[in-house]
Amino acid sequence: MSASTDLKPITGGEFLIRGVQASEIFIPEEWGEEQLMMKQTCDDFVNQNVVPKLEEIDHQEPGLMEKILDKSGELGLLGISVPEEYGGMGMDFKTSMLCTESLGKGHAFSVAYGAHTGIGTLPILYYGNEEQKKRFIPKLATGEWKGCYCLTEPGSGSDANSGKTKAVLSENGKHYILNGQKMWITNAGFAHVLTVFAKIDNDENLSAFILTRDMQGITFNAEEKKMGIKGSSTRQIFFNNVMVPVENLLYERGKGFHIAVNILNIGRIKLAGGVLGGSKQVCDDGIRYANEREQFGRPIAKYGAIRRKIAEIATRIYALESATYRATQNIDDATNALVQSGMDKGNATIKGIASFAPECAILKVFGSEVLDFSVDESLQIHGGMGYSAETRVERAYRDSRINRIFEGTNEINRLLTVDMILKKGLKGELDLMTPATAVAGELMSIPDMSEPPANVFAQHSLYIANFKKAILMVAGAAVQKLMNELQKEQEVLMNIADMIINTYVAESTLLRTQKLATIRGEENVREQIEMMKVFIYDASLVIDESAKEALLSFATGDEQRMMLTGLRRFTKIEPFNIRDSRRTVAARMIAENKYCF
Repeated sequence: MSASTDLKPITGGEFLIRGVQASEIFIPEEWGEEQLMMKQTCDDFVNQNVVPKLEEIDHQEPGLMEKILDKSGELGLLGISVPEEYGGMGMDFKTSMLCTESLGKGHAFSVAYGAHTGIGTLPILYYGNEEQKKRFIPKLATGEWKGCYCLTEPGSGSDANSGKTKAVLSENGKHYILNGQKMWITNAGFAHVLTVFAKIDNDENLSAFILTRDMQGITFNAEEKKMGIKGSSTRQIFFNNVMVPVENLLYERGKGFHIAVNILNIGRIKLAGGVLGGSKQVCDDGIRYANEREQFGRPIAKYGAIRRKIAEIATRIYALESATYRATQNIDDATNALVQSGMDKGNATIKGIASFAPECAILKVFGSEVLDFSVDESLQIHGGMGYSAETRVERAYRDSRINRIFEGTNEINRLLTVDMILKKGLKGELDLMTPATAVAGELMSIPDMSEPPANVFAQHSLYIANFKKAILMVAGAAVQKLMNELQKEQEVLMNIADMIINTYVAESTLLRTQKLATIRGEENVREQIEMMKVFIYDASLVIDESAKEALLSFATGDEQRMMLTGLRRFTKIEPFNIRDSRRTVAARMIAENKYCF
């Protein structure tokens, strides 16, 4: 669905200063028949072609990963979002995200798939000229050619633009001569098409080039030995006087970092979709084991300690799903608006995603940490058996850890979240000053002592509005107090980021539940309401602790005391029986023997 026609579509980061109606967002309960058929195709593919071969994949049986990718290509799964004119299915971003979620339970395969369809294909699809698209995209969309993305270097890490790989124009002007080294390159063992970033001459910024595996001077190290995702191909690549035709320059000279940043935005939200699928899988595994495993004469699913774990896993999954598809629809709406204004679909997609870059970073952080929490707790439910390589949860535990490093570390993404929102404010794209000033004035006023709203959604909407006030109070004070030094105060920025992340996800969870209650009736969404209450309660604790830590870092005296008093007001939650809420959620899933929301 699209945003309500009588409301101006929301822009990236604007959630912080604007109330959102439940009618404005898309919820997963609104998937159409065609989209659910695509999801079923992906589910069947993983269950039939990946799960039975997990051991062989992890041992990197020669040719196996390529064969599985070929099969997915035959079903059209490698070209879901590729336009039909280039051999793809031409589906919208939201549908591609649903497929990413479904395939996200495929362990190392999902990494190979994501790298090929994302960073291996999209730079050419979105930034290539027509000749480049016609030459490469149809074969990438079918899987005849596999793709990889060569950005990271041994000395660059998170500072990608500091890479040392160089390109020099040949004397006859027909080739760029490329020299350098790349590392941690996913799909390097079999990729035919390589998008490589390098600096031309002494340029300050990177450029991007399309290389093919058969070019002379490209060599590969042996496969990396990794803690997890063992079945994914990861190698170092060396370029020694590689002659790259000038027509293989991608986009414009010096615009490679621009490409890298925007492709990473796509990768971040796609990662959220993938880890959502993985989280649901390990939740199912934990529930089934809890129902089967008996201790002291009854299934461990009957014990409160286990039920609490199951409920907390489910609550975080439900929250992640709510936020992921809210942002996905926002991106689709922004993209469609740009297309309608006359922009071509490729540029519109890039700009649509870039406009919601803060939300992409939020979801990358939150999603990867939800998966880490889910696999850890599911393994704990399994007890000693979970530590055995005979169980799928043991593999999931090892595979999960990389997601907090992929697509920029979570620390980098936390810093980016705050930086991008503040920059939007400085550019005038978001009016952060007016609401921040209003909050500062509210701190001096007499607190509202009226009774909280009786309606559960009105009550929790008030909590979310107060969370936003807490963010504006802390961030506004930090900007005013620290000014240009704020960018060096990474601990404070990460505190603010955690406040923003939890507020965005909490609001998304509220809006989804409220919309679902409107559709089905409150009496039929009892468990979802309890998950909403639990998540917002948990979020209030994180926001309070993060804000307090930030304020104690830079505020002093009366100013500090005043803001700490305001913080207590902004993070206050009316008491409720959180144990019973969790028990309600767990009981439903234990009865159905799976994650069922």
